Amino acid sequence: MRSGFCSIIGRPNVGKSTLLNALVGQKVAIITPVPQTTRHVIRGVLHRPDLQIVFTDTPGIHKPRTLLGNRLNDLARASLSSVDCVVFLVDGSGHIGRGDEFLARLLRDVDTPVIAAVNKVDVIGRERQLPQLARVQELGGWTEIVPISAVSGENVDVLTDLITERMPEGPPYFPEDQVTDQSLEQRVAEVIREKAITVMREEVPHSIAVVVDEITPGMSENVTIVSARLFVERESQKGIVIGHSGAVLRDIGVRAREELEQLLDGRVFLDLRVKLSKEWQRDPKKLQRLGY
Repeated sequence: MRSGFCSIIGRPNVGKSTLLNALVGQKVAIITPVPQTTRHVIRGVLHRPDLQIVFTDTPGIHKPRTLLGNRLNDLARASLSSVDCVVFLVDGSGHIGRGDEFLARLLRDVDTPVIAAVNKVDVIGRERQLPQLARVQELGGWTEIVPISAVSGENVDVLTDLITERMPEGPPYFPEDQVTDQSLEQRVAEVIREKAITVMREEVPHSIAVVVDEITPGMSENVTIVSARLFVERESQKGIVIGHSGAVLRDIGVRAREELEQLLDGRVFLDLRVKLSKEWQRDPKKLQRLGY
């Protein structure tokens, strides 16, 4: 069989997590409109007869302002080693500029086939696609260039076929029923963080970290109790996350519970608490305790 590893790299908010989910065929990475949502290297596994591809979704490489930002950039760069193929994802609906040029220079030193995928072509007309493809071609000598839409699925199958051609012969790396390397606690924490970011958008999204303390069976049949803490960096942010009379935190809980009940295949009692961890993005010990 063919089996191997493919890393997805690009600037923040170009659609890497959406593409990972589209390639795997189900949601394994959270998605929000806020840049720099992805904070871990997340692996999603595509299973087909005689084929297994392990995709790696990486944090968007950006100009870091915190220790966390530096660590996320390091994670993305490290994902380029020991893979069989790289997908360089570019936002075709926006300006292809300095950030993409920086990544293109980084990828020139990678001794691995690099496929350039121009994303979000569903929101631009056909007349804009050719200039954007030409601009991406100018950035480097890519193995292939393909226009795609991770949201609509346009040409995702073409991209999958191009990646498959670069996979070597090898054994399966994951069991057939496993679609990600994330633990259950990690997936639950990410769902809660996704809903918190979605509810608050521009207010405190980058200052939120989520830690799941416990996932246990409830007293009633088919009920799971999930206890989690949402950490913020400043005292003033606690009030924003909780909201007037707890309204914001309840909204986060309602949205998270709906998805968690699908993930955990049953009813969920969700206990959320908001805690303060001052300037955690800049403190190496706090970053480690929060899983970064």
